[in-house]
Amino acid sequence: MLYSISKAAEKTSMSSYTLRYYEKIGLLPPPKRKNSGRRFYTETDIQFMTFLKSLKETGMSLEDMNEFVKDGCILEKINSDVKSAQLSPSINKRIEILTKHLEKMEIKKRELEEVISTTKGKLDTYYSILKEEVENK
Repeated sequence: MLYSISKAAEKTSMSSYTLRYYEKIGLLPPPKRKNSGRRFYTETDIQFMTFLKSLKETGMSLEDMNEFVKDGCILEKINSDVKSAQLSPSINKRIEILTKHLEKMEIKKRELEEVISTTKGKLDTYYSILKEEVENK
């Protein structure tokens, strides 16, 4: 199935502006175009856009995202019989980027768990105060 930029934006919950911007800075490869010049995207493109969105939503910088994707799709290269030794530098770079990103997300997760715990404690305190008021009436 092929998607217009507006349908791709809808399907990925990204704006058309963001998709054009990502194309402009090289995060997305230039899309295929119809004779009219309109962009169209495949299901594989949609999956890749969704992956990029998840990286951005979890705090990865555009620079790291660009570094991650600059060598193109590893799976396409594997399917086109590129030797794994040729892929090793690119795979190692991606492992390094994702490992650093995962470490940052783990730190954020711990920080968020602390905030959640504090918030639950505050709620318990407030509920206790309200319960005491009701019991003392």
